Amino acid sequence: MTKRILSYLGWLIVAILLGLFHMRIVLGPAPESDHTKFSLSSMVYEWALVQVGTIIGCIIAVIFILLDVVFLNNKFKGNSKPVLFKFLIISIIAVIVGVTHYVLEEVVNVI
Repeated sequence: MTKRILSYLGWLIVAILLGLFHMRIVLGPAPESDHTKFSLSSMVYEWALVQVGTIIGCIIAVIFILLDVVFLNNKFKGNSKPVLFKFLIISIIAVIVGVTHYVLEEVVNVI
């Protein structure tokens, strides 16, 4: 049981990193300012990057963990190293969540 929890904790970290990567793509490069590093625009940028990226990463993790518990564990019962396939699955989930976030934010203007 402890091994499974640590495994899911690792996948949670991967999902949060994918969420942060998505937000970095959406937000673009950090705004440049003539003042110090602690300008209002850089603080808002960092807050949006970390806050929304973490939320998106947690959504990716919940979807992946539910999919893993329901479907993937039974499929890989005999296989010893399904990590590459699981990373591919979590990447596909990240792309789907990222596209959904973009469509809801930019196209439909709901978020």
